[in-house]
Amino acid sequence: MKLGARMLKTGVAVAAALYFASLIGLESVTYAGIAAAFAIQPNIYRSFQTMLEQIYANIFGVGIAAIIVFSIGNDPIIIGVTVIIVIGICMYMKMNENTIALAIIAVLAVMETTDMLLMHFAGIRFASLTLGVVCAFVVNMLFLPPKYDIRLFKQIDQMTSDILQWLRISTRHLSDDPALKTEIERIQSELRYIDHIYMLYSEERIYRKKLRFAKMRKLIIFRQMINTSKKSLETLKAIHQYDDKIDTIPRDFQKVLVDELDKIIYSHERLLLSAMGRIKKNPTKSIEVITNPNIPHLVETLMKVYEDDEKDHLALLPLASRLLEYHKQILHLQKILNSYQQFHEYEDFNFKQKKRRIPLP
Repeated sequence: MKLGARMLKTGVAVAAALYFASLIGLESVTYAGIAAAFAIQPNIYRSFQTMLEQIYANIFGVGIAAIIVFSIGNDPIIIGVTVIIVIGICMYMKMNENTIALAIIAVLAVMETTDMLLMHFAGIRFASLTLGVVCAFVVNMLFLPPKYDIRLFKQIDQMTSDILQWLRISTRHLSDDPALKTEIERIQSELRYIDHIYMLYSEERIYRKKLRFAKMRKLIIFRQMINTSKKSLETLKAIHQYDDKIDTIPRDFQKVLVDELDKIIYSHERLLLSAMGRIKKNPTKSIEVITNPNIPHLVETLMKVYEDDEKDHLALLPLASRLLEYHKQILHLQKILNSYQQFHEYEDFNFKQKKRRIPLP
């Protein structure tokens, strides 16, 4: 089992909540630990939002429970009705499931049988729950703060490498169909996870103006990297789907198709390497001429192959469309990456060392 940062944070937050509750002499330390466990979130922004939300939930839960106990009593049926009322209020305010669960705990904590004065008892329970929520927020902010930019780029880089490897294999008709189908499903699942990480990263707040602009530009590049990888995956699907039709076109054109796809794959890889600062500053012109793909010309030639065959005239049109879209996304990624490197010359996406940026040729 992999021990993640969020699991560690939960344990630290619970321990801190129990310790501080005991230190200040609260009688209900267990409730502080429970609240801390519910309040841990994947990023600081969500943690702050959850802290405020759960404090409101505690107020509703403790307040409504105290009023009902004082006016009606704490019979099990009354407790059940109170829980329904609190859940309804929380849902009306669009609170999440963890917050609703904490509000229910607040109701049960106040409405349990006790000989203490009601207001004093409710105050102790509210203080315990609020302490747990605040401890969770502080731990989330200070202990192992999330670095979603690092995780995001690593995930994009690894996923893109997998797609491009399968593209190279598939264009040469060497891929195993069952294995490729399994890999496509895995990559699609990974793309959904990357979109989730991107959302968490975009939610993080930066209050220094200079760093905020840098992050906004970085968000644009990450979004374009993801879009370009999605187009490469769509190209892989199209090649896999129309593999039998590609195999029937003339051998000379098949070679051209493979060569041009190799160029576009190389262009995609070169952009990721440039983002990490690993591209040579002044590559030779001959290398540029050799490696720049000419996808529009390839598509025109592809269409001419079938222009005399009415039956299969549009057979490879979806593949041609995928190739054009993929090439378009790569050109856009190159443009915004060049712009980013001009504004942030000493920043790269390697995250291990800071060195002078090398612009794209």
